[in-house]
Amino acid sequence: MPLWEAVLLGIVQGITEFLPVSSDGHLVIAQTLLGVREQGLLFVIAVHVGSLLALLMFYRARVIELVVGVIGRDAGAFRYVSKLALATLPAVIVGLFFKDFVESIFRAPWTAGAGLFVTGAFLITTRATQRSAHGHEPGFSQALWIGCAQALAIAPGISRSGSTIAVALAFGVAPLAAAEFSFLLGIIAIVGAAVLELPELLGAPADSLPPLWVGAAAAALTGLAALALLVRLLRAQVFHWFAGYTFAAGLAFLAYLALR
Repeated sequence: MPLWEAVLLGIVQGITEFLPVSSDGHLVIAQTLLGVREQGLLFVIAVHVGSLLALLMFYRARVIELVVGVIGRDAGAFRYVSKLALATLPAVIVGLFFKDFVESIFRAPWTAGAGLFVTGAFLITTRATQRSAHGHEPGFSQALWIGCAQALAIAPGISRSGSTIAVALAFGVAPLAAAEFSFLLGIIAIVGAAVLELPELLGAPADSLPPLWVGAAAAALTGLAALALLVRLLRAQVFHWFAGYTFAAGLAFLAYLALR
């Protein structure tokens, strides 16, 4: 992959990872439009690691607070981290037992277009839920449902942030608290996915690594900007506005695939 393509795809990842429009779906779309082939899950994981760096920088105070709290046996911190761990289980199950299936759907571009319609359906529900959601954090059963939404969002086109935040809002979790839980959950998911792909990464040819590093760096820088924008939009309670975009983007991409 040329470095300019890696930069472009990294920028796409950084912008779309945190905005509720599906980063994986946009990567599949961008790769299809650019004619990029055979990137597979490894490049996707690399740019997600860039997004992980953005998350750690943006939520560094909260991450440190939770780590210190767990070490110090603080009940509140331990409870919150336990909910994150519980919510991670559905994605772990999918990652361990359905890895080949996940890789196969990434090779079928139409799944990204279809997934964007699913994302739009999640987002449209937040028009009714975001104004009445005031909870501080989800309960344990609610965290598990949020985790199921995250597992579903492994499919391209289904936004992880959009689906998990939408489910949290439906359970009455306040918008910024829902975003925090979603993105802290994302840290665990990205680390887990990266660990699963570590053997393939270590075995990759040396000349294939520069695009991975460049894409990850581009994703990290643009991801920070996207996170700041998302927080502003959540405060303004206009999260559902993204539904129109995902419906339009999904329809346009499916039409492109049908007509090309």
